[in-house]
Amino acid sequence: MSTKKILLEEVIPWERYLHIDRFCSFNQGVQALPVIAAFLEDEGLARIELDRDIVEGYVSDSSNLPGDAAALARPKSVEECAALFRACFSARIPFTVSGGRSNLTGSATPEGGVIVSLDYLKEPPVGTDRDGMIVRSPAGIILEDMRNAVLQQSRNTLIFPVDPTSRADATVGGAVACNASGFTPGEEGAMRHWTIGLDVLLPNGLMVRSQRGSHVSEDGSFLLCHRGLETVLPIPGYVRPAIKNASGPFSSSDGVMDFIDLIVGSEGIFGIVTGCSLHLKQRPNDYLDIFFSLPGEDRAVEFLFYLKSLFSRDLSSLSALEYFGINCRKYMDYEQKFFREDHEVGIYIQVPLYEKVLEEAAEAWLDILTGSPCSIDGEAVRMMATDRDRALFLDARHSLPANSIEVVKRRGTHTILTDTVVPPEHFAEFLSYTNNLIASEGLDYLSFGHLGDCHLHFSIMPEKDELGKALDVYDRIVEKSAALGGVYSGEHGTGKRKKKDFLKCYGSPAADQVRDTKRVLDPLFLLNRGDVVDPL
Repeated sequence: MSTKKILLEEVIPWERYLHIDRFCSFNQGVQALPVIAAFLEDEGLARIELDRDIVEGYVSDSSNLPGDAAALARPKSVEECAALFRACFSARIPFTVSGGRSNLTGSATPEGGVIVSLDYLKEPPVGTDRDGMIVRSPAGIILEDMRNAVLQQSRNTLIFPVDPTSRADATVGGAVACNASGFTPGEEGAMRHWTIGLDVLLPNGLMVRSQRGSHVSEDGSFLLCHRGLETVLPIPGYVRPAIKNASGPFSSSDGVMDFIDLIVGSEGIFGIVTGCSLHLKQRPNDYLDIFFSLPGEDRAVEFLFYLKSLFSRDLSSLSALEYFGINCRKYMDYEQKFFREDHEVGIYIQVPLYEKVLEEAAEAWLDILTGSPCSIDGEAVRMMATDRDRALFLDARHSLPANSIEVVKRRGTHTILTDTVVPPEHFAEFLSYTNNLIASEGLDYLSFGHLGDCHLHFSIMPEKDELGKALDVYDRIVEKSAALGGVYSGEHGTGKRKKKDFLKCYGSPAADQVRDTKRVLDPLFLLNRGDVVDPL
């Protein structure tokens, strides 16, 4: 039975919380960190590292935004983490949680204070329930390591299917925090769909343990209960487009929300995931990998809607529907092995096979492709049936970002990458607008991404004197996606880099709603300060 009441748990004895509070009441701010560090270590509660050389190794993430911090903590247990949170909370010291630091938006880039790295938060170990098809995972383990543990523990019968490109670098906790997604189209491609239980450490060091369905808000709020005190926690209520969406915390316009959904995708501004329970899926017997090329982008859009019609708009039976668009051939290794000479764009499909054998599935899909209205030539279809074929394709695909990065390095600039998603009915209009806009400004770029979700990345590679123009083009692309009912982020989140995009998409009232939720849990905006919204 669900309830809006959430009981907050004490991770360490209550007397220890009070002991930390008393000490920190006389030792406030970043300048007090040396004495706070000595206190926590003497009490056996936690360790804070003040060596600048060590701290510097954690101040940046994959966003390359400049960061700064005075100290680093690497807790090895939830108890240590709770003590650190409580100390920072009571001493009014900003603290930024860091996982695999693979994000592109600066959410793990600290703006002063303490970095709390979850690298060592790997207990209890991954545990797989084969009968229940559930895995229990700590937050600090790398996502790919968890996926491999599931395979091993289930004797190759179960998989965790979410497979973002950063799975070898991102932690499980970070993947939940940003609602990471992989190649599978639709809701099944993202972490939210598979998340059924969370342990969430709040900024004050208290814990919420929740299972999906156990805590559901009523009339736009939860009720936090601890030691006889009850606190109303409002939820964001701004309208959220019903498309692939990693832009800002989950919201509910009718005031009803599962607590799990409030946390998944919130980028850690409300609390930090220390452990989670995730649904698993039966492992396919095999996969059919298909690549084919088309003359131009209009044919690719036509094929998408043909496929949506064929599958009644549900493409989740595919494990990938990827697009290699404008200028990809220019930057892709081995492109001549996949594209016909006169073709400009390409599509990759991966089909998990549970019952059909590879040959039977290949024949059925060749009929689907050649029967489309897009005039797909069977000779342009490549069925990748061997490990050698698949390895060559993976090398070609991975060469795209590597080659584009080399280009901007030579130019002394950086890639400007969009992450927009629009509703399917506006996809063609959005692509036409964006391609024409970038081309009209004479900018070098390529497009690629997740065709099944109408979620493409436009990777702009400016010369030094074109940076300002490229940033202006990026802003106009975000504005167009918002005008068409879309969002600015399908998988990368908001972090510090895209706060202005959040405002363009949802407006300042939505930012105020996010602040209202955070302010109840974190009145001074100490945890992950600067992410998603700024304090007013």
